[in-house]
Amino acid sequence: MERVVHEIPPVYDEHSQILILGSFPSVKSRESQFFYGHPQNRFWKVLAEIFGEEIPVSVKEKKKLLLDNHVAVWDVIASCTIEGSSDSSIKDVVPNDLSCILKAANIRQIYCNGGTSYRLFCKYCQPVFNRTAVKLPSTSPANASYRLERLVEEWRQIR
Repeated sequence: MERVVHEIPPVYDEHSQILILGSFPSVKSRESQFFYGHPQNRFWKVLAEIFGEEIPVSVKEKKKLLLDNHVAVWDVIASCTIEGSSDSSIKDVVPNDLSCILKAANIRQIYCNGGTSYRLFCKYCQPVFNRTAVKLPSTSPANASYRLERLVEEWRQIR
């Protein structure tokens, strides 16, 4: 277990209409300094399919996919104690202050990527910002019960 601080800035602009929140960046995401950096995470494949675009590879392409489709991305947790990338090991949570995004953009809906993100959003963010979120199935490789096609179908509601 180690204490880790979230160092990846949120992606958003004044045109963002939906906000997708993860729980906390994986080890691979922290190494690459961008969201959903594990090659087996299906986040970028799902979004590319939903928006009819090529799967982005570089950080620049990923940011373009998000912003072109009015999507903001960040995580619920600003810092925590965690073992590797294990959501189930998360303790001592300090939440991110979502107000920077909520003030800058007209966010019409917040979506949580997985159960941990949703649970932490409900505990730490919902009472502060008086906003609700929709829980979507995790795009993590740990969520092996969801095949890519099923994820795309569930996630299609973000359009």
